[in-house]
Amino acid sequence: MTVNSIFFKLAECEESGVEVAICTIVNTTGSTPRKIGAKMLVYGDGSIFSSIGGGTLEMRVIKDALDIICTGKSQIFTHALVQDHGMCCGGTVAVFIEPLVKKKKLYIFGAGHIGKALAHFATALAFDVTVIDERKERFESWKAEGIAIVKGKHRSSIRKLSFDEDTFIAVVTHKHSYDREIVALCANQPHAYLGMIGSDRKVAMAKKVFAVSGSASKKQIANIDWPMGLDIKVETPDEIAISILAKMIDTRSKMTG
Repeated sequence: MTVNSIFFKLAECEESGVEVAICTIVNTTGSTPRKIGAKMLVYGDGSIFSSIGGGTLEMRVIKDALDIICTGKSQIFTHALVQDHGMCCGGTVAVFIEPLVKKKKLYIFGAGHIGKALAHFATALAFDVTVIDERKERFESWKAEGIAIVKGKHRSSIRKLSFDEDTFIAVVTHKHSYDREIVALCANQPHAYLGMIGSDRKVAMAKKVFAVSGSASKKQIANIDWPMGLDIKVETPDEIAISILAKMIDTRSKMTG
């Protein structure tokens, strides 16, 4: 892959988190500047890489691409070159524009069997994963390739982490009291998903504690996924992690349309 390859540029954007839309000609009729398969990247600042034909067509595609970056939803646009753009080519061009979706952050509190399994599966499915645990020995000999690790107390770690509306949070620590504290702290941070592992009894107790202490509002409590994951019969750490990840994928897919 050369540095002037459009796929190299896409990989750069994915690595750096730069906003970009991919514009691809998917259909043409009659005379057109470029044919099916031609691609152009449009960056969030309006700059471009490559071309889908130039002229007023390209100017319109750039505008549409910037809108797609804002909405996050892919769309096909059809252009009649004479009627829509005053171009003498005379044909029509259909352009599929899709945003390069930024990876969602996933903070996993707890580096036990379930936390580690969830981290590996989520990394493979395009989440940007960070695992937080105060037990430093839990990270010894663990091959956490592509996974960020935070070794420290959850309270101090949460203060250092950045949260936004795209952040996913999974709470799977080794202590029930830790789980409740983390959920209470994270409920007041912006996020897309917040879940806590546990039995029905553990969840009922946590809800009661929250209601009495006022550490979370009724709306916040209702939006927490607990017990976390899909309600299916699971037993092993891997199976539990998959049920949790399935719920997160569903949430992520609904966010991106």
